[in-house]
Amino acid sequence: MEKKKNHTYQDVYDVFTRYIHNKSDINLIQKAYEFAADKHAGQIRKSGDPYIIHLIEVAYIIATLQGGPTTIAAGFLHDTIEDCEVTKEEIAKNFNDDIAEIVFCLTKIKALSHNRRHDKDFVAEGHRKIFLGMAKDIRVIIIKLADRLHNMRTLEFQTNEKKVSISQETLDVYVPIADRLGLSSIKGELEDLCIMYLHPIEYQKIITYLDQNMKNREDSIKHLQKKIADMLLQSKIPFEISARIKHPSSIYKKLVDKNKTLDEIYDIFALRIITKTEINCYEILGLIHSEYRPLPGRFKDYIAVPKPNMYQSLHTTVIDRDSTILEIQIRTYEMDEIAEGGIAAHWRYKENMKYDPKQEQKEIMEKLHWFSDFVSLSNEDESAMEYMNTLQHEIFGANIYCFTPHGKVIDLPTGATPLDFAYKIHSKVGDQAVGALVNNSLVSLNTELKTGDVVEIKTNPQSNGPNEGWLKLVKTNQAKSHIRKWLLKKNADFLRETNIEKGKESLREVFRENKINEHKMMDYLSDSVLKNFQVDNLDELFIAISSKNIQPSSIIDYLKLNRDTFEDLLIKKSVSSKNKSLSSSQAVLVKGKTNILCNLSSCCCPIPGDKIVGYITQGKGVKVHRIDCPNIANQSRRLIDVTWNPNYENASCSVDISIKANDRDNLIIDIMNLLAQNKVGCNKLISKKHTSTNTTSILIAINVIDINHFNNIKNQIINIPSVYEVERVTH
Repeated sequence: MEKKKNHTYQDVYDVFTRYIHNKSDINLIQKAYEFAADKHAGQIRKSGDPYIIHLIEVAYIIATLQGGPTTIAAGFLHDTIEDCEVTKEEIAKNFNDDIAEIVFCLTKIKALSHNRRHDKDFVAEGHRKIFLGMAKDIRVIIIKLADRLHNMRTLEFQTNEKKVSISQETLDVYVPIADRLGLSSIKGELEDLCIMYLHPIEYQKIITYLDQNMKNREDSIKHLQKKIADMLLQSKIPFEISARIKHPSSIYKKLVDKNKTLDEIYDIFALRIITKTEINCYEILGLIHSEYRPLPGRFKDYIAVPKPNMYQSLHTTVIDRDSTILEIQIRTYEMDEIAEGGIAAHWRYKENMKYDPKQEQKEIMEKLHWFSDFVSLSNEDESAMEYMNTLQHEIFGANIYCFTPHGKVIDLPTGATPLDFAYKIHSKVGDQAVGALVNNSLVSLNTELKTGDVVEIKTNPQSNGPNEGWLKLVKTNQAKSHIRKWLLKKNADFLRETNIEKGKESLREVFRENKINEHKMMDYLSDSVLKNFQVDNLDELFIAISSKNIQPSSIIDYLKLNRDTFEDLLIKKSVSSKNKSLSSSQAVLVKGKTNILCNLSSCCCPIPGDKIVGYITQGKGVKVHRIDCPNIANQSRRLIDVTWNPNYENASCSVDISIKANDRDNLIIDIMNLLAQNKVGCNKLISKKHTSTNTTSILIAINVIDINHFNNIKNQIINIPSVYEVERVTH
């Protein structure tokens, strides 16, 4: 690619003074240039050029897009904070707060680009922050794209490693942004440069092929161009016609995506016809199709259905009688301006109009409906890799366009369903969706949508909402994220209600033991009880009891409701088996007594060999806990000495353990095989994957004979590949 001649400040001045005439605005730009030249004095780029050349080139690109004086000034100043020890406050003092904020945002983005670790998650997180940094102000995007374009033009002076990493970042981050903003000239050049550095052999083959083989094809195109021009002249429709050659990067993508050879690509050349009105566009299309046969499936009407970047044009591919295949684009002058300048064509600086960046940002989100998704995704609770995948496949890669009944265009990835459509409109619409009409026909929510479909979502506020099966019905990460959030909230609400009822039942039990029914119990639970135990309401009290943060006995003690001493209680209400000794039928005995019922506590799962202690319940004998169990830490009045029964013949006891591991395939299978080999029973297994850390937590209940048996199994589990922690669990 030819090295372009460096521009001068005079070149920049000549461009922006075509549309900026206000003396104070011209002085602002002049002052920014002089400030930057002074601060960067003596700095040299790797190309050998003075650093100010880079800033002039950035400002020149912005000026060709007809950026405003603030944007051009910020373009001159965008590296001063990072490279010249200038502060944000200094820029604000010398210029204004608006320019200072833009330069500050650009500085943060550049800092992220500099740290190019090869870890995928780190790179994705950096890219997410770059996207979100640019999304705050459209002017930041324009300046950053101009900055990246000139850096790519001078990339030849970097190391090979940097050429590859910078080109890949440009392809992943900046090319999609330029494309979605409709900046086709910037997008095309950036993409060509990326392919040149990332795939140099293939790029050179394309350039060589074009040099050697395009002469004959060019002659055919010129002949066809003249024939079409003669035909349109007779119709007296105003027009301009020109031929263009595809970007090398576009040719490369066709070679890769469609697995073709260079000789099999027939639309390397294209004709562009520009006319005055939309009606003229369709008239010209009709004339061309009446004279030349269109290729089936190659006609696209982007006038009726614009692309998400506002691009409008008619595309058709025709074949001449001599078998020349040619793509033709037909558009109005205004459409052509937008096709080349995209967003810049809509928001070019207009003198004598007060500039309002917030209003501009609002208009952008209204005009480019995908831009609000681009920003709102920053609030999604997902990993950086998921965020990048969502951007690339669902925003930058969207390629089907459907309509609401009111005519609003909704862009979606291939394979999307009405449920994806519903969540793209609003999360509430998705959550309440019960059916869909596509082109006035009732369809299921998993129907695959096509471009041009008119989709109406039927909702019901009383519906049960999403379920796990919905995750299989949707294609987009955006919809999946909303569904997961809804399910998590539903599960949290269910868990809260469960814990409230569990805590309430625990309290009911101790009140019943004190011969107080539930109705009277609620009378006792006054504001003074809530205040004493530092909870706001009864639900919070029951949750605290369920989670063992408050013991029911503590409430009984606070209310002074104890009727018997614990020793009397043990004697009066302990369960015996009609004078039959329990000494051989239970695992634990109370020291000095043979007919006291002892049960192993489920919260800490004691097993023979553990140090244990007994907790006297009211009417249900003794609950046996491990001596370090936190649930009996403050219950010294009810504790009693117990011992393991040496005559107990039961084969095993259940114990809960927690396993933490780096996630991998067949992890659960390896754990279950180990237990089977050791003839260890398993009562339950709950596994949870943590996507953000790529780890897995497993809760498992196993049957062991004693503490030695448990330690042996524990040591074997910790040696399973990827397992890094095995611990007993206390509930």
